[in-house]
Amino acid sequence: MQLLGRAGMVCYGVVHVLLAVLTAQVVLGDTGERTDQKGAVATIAETSLGPVLLWVLAVGLFAFALWQVAMAVSGYQWVSPERKRWYRRCGSVGRAITGVVIGIAAVNYATGSSQKTSTEQSQTWTAKVLALPLGQVLVGAVALFVIGLGVAVARKGVKKSFEDDLYMSELPAGSQKWVERLGRVGWIGKGIAYGLIGILVGFAAIEADPSESGGLDKALHTLAAQPYGIFLLALIALGFLGFGVYCFAAARAHKG
Repeated sequence: MQLLGRAGMVCYGVVHVLLAVLTAQVVLGDTGERTDQKGAVATIAETSLGPVLLWVLAVGLFAFALWQVAMAVSGYQWVSPERKRWYRRCGSVGRAITGVVIGIAAVNYATGSSQKTSTEQSQTWTAKVLALPLGQVLVGAVALFVIGLGVAVARKGVKKSFEDDLYMSELPAGSQKWVERLGRVGWIGKGIAYGLIGILVGFAAIEADPSESGGLDKALHTLAAQPYGIFLLALIALGFLGFGVYCFAAARAHKG
């Protein structure tokens, strides 16, 4: 499981590198691409070996998800105190869910099934929750959770605590410093992306309007339309690239 999971982490990294490319295209003014995980999968589907690569990606991501579940159940014994260990385990659960979602998207593209964008899915679920009693409060709570998650992810990059999960000495000589630098940028950039999604969900709660909500695709395109937003977008693109590189390093040197 560990070997398959590490191979799956390479797939997870590939998705984030493709996300970096799609985000960079938005920076350059191309608004026609879907800048989310499913957009990355769609990019693979458009290649000549698309169906084969999609099945490889799906199997790898499902293996990655199983590995993350195993880490959540019994891993991170090297982390102390116990509170930090539970943070790591919650992070593994989140990555497992993400791996399964992207893996299912890969299978759907491989079999020709239609796909909703992350924004469409977010707006659909937001509308359902808003229709419930205290719906605005619930959506607001989700927004705060997502923003908090973004802060926690970015904080991991600022404090370089992601290094605690790696055997840095197992990386090729001379690469440790690059993994540290790109890992910091990656975790911070990904945290900013989560924070943007949380802000959109927060607007939906305040306005009681599900159309205000959105996934990563809408968050990045909304940011691109803001003054100086293009600079933050470039940082996020670099962040996705850095996170992808971190995943490649973690596939080789992750503890557990």
